[in-house]
Amino acid sequence: MSESTHAPAGNGAPLRACENCGTALRGGYCHVCGQPEASPVRHVGHAVEEVFESFWHLDGRIFRTLRWIWVPGRIANEYLAGHRVRYVAPMRLFVILTALTFFVAQFLVPAGGGGPAGAEPSRFGVEVGAAVQLIEAAETVEEVEAVREEWLTGLAEVQAQLPPFMPGLDAPLVSARNAIQRAADARIAALGGSPGHRPVEPAPAEGDAPQAASGDAAAKAAGEPGHPEEMERLGRSVERLANDPGGYLRDLLGAAPMAMFITVPLFAVMLKLAYLFCNRLYLEHLVVALYSHAWMMLVLLVYFILVLAGAWLAPHAPWALTPLAWLRGLALAAIPLYLLWMQKRVYAQSWPMTLWKFALVGLAYLILLVTTAALVAVYVILTF
Repeated sequence: MSESTHAPAGNGAPLRACENCGTALRGGYCHVCGQPEASPVRHVGHAVEEVFESFWHLDGRIFRTLRWIWVPGRIANEYLAGHRVRYVAPMRLFVILTALTFFVAQFLVPAGGGGPAGAEPSRFGVEVGAAVQLIEAAETVEEVEAVREEWLTGLAEVQAQLPPFMPGLDAPLVSARNAIQRAADARIAALGGSPGHRPVEPAPAEGDAPQAASGDAAAKAAGEPGHPEEMERLGRSVERLANDPGGYLRDLLGAAPMAMFITVPLFAVMLKLAYLFCNRLYLEHLVVALYSHAWMMLVLLVYFILVLAGAWLAPHAPWALTPLAWLRGLALAAIPLYLLWMQKRVYAQSWPMTLWKFALVGLAYLILLVTTAALVAVYVILTF
């Protein structure tokens, strides 16, 4: 008798059948198509459970995984040894923790525009292009220097208002300052003066009248956008950054998961190259990379929670700020130690060889992180 029929059991009672393929069931799941017997359309409780299960798999695995992931290399070794059903899959765990971590990080950004209370909108915004035009139209070196100093001072005042805890937040201001500074240098050189810290361009030949540097020439000298639409876009970024630094920071945090999804497979490539003769497949190195980054996301989540706790406790229990600061420092210091220990336990090489490869991979990974962060910052600036 085929299994796809309601075959009688040993006691004469019919076996339950899978609603999807009709196979006789001998447990809670169909052994042919894998569909569970419980139907979410018949039980509200199971429907809610299935929603959470599809994202978290809220059974013993999530709690077992979160407990043992604190032991460097344990879960990665067991997963690679074939004990996969005990733990949450590495990709799922990494995605969940990354999304949760950067969701919590959003609460670190002050509500509202993020600028000083009562501050007027900055005039050093869409007028960045106007500053370059004023410099190009100046007839004397003194006029160029006056315009340059006025705008550089204004941009410095805007930069002083930004929160100091996010590197790269002032990237639009740096671009605007460079555009103004280098356009001024080019114009001063064209007028026969000395641009100061930059090399002086060749002086005009005797009898030749000095020619004003064009916008394109200034842009080429600066290495910055020179076309009006590009300067206008840069000006809009500066204006929004000056009036809404919190919005720019939220955009950066929103793009951070994308950066992590870029770095993880590349980190696995680094491990593959470092352990090229260990007879491990690339996907095995990817498992190690995913569990490593999942733990780092868990540590960052704890770090962000401690920062939020410190902000809440500051007016109520200021004595608790020092212990929280120590805990935050320990959390960050634990990251390289954990990764070193994990690399030693997973690949089981001698300590000298492990330290050498850890330093090599760590340096390459640091360069990768900085490069990826810069690209993400540029992406956020262009879409800001």
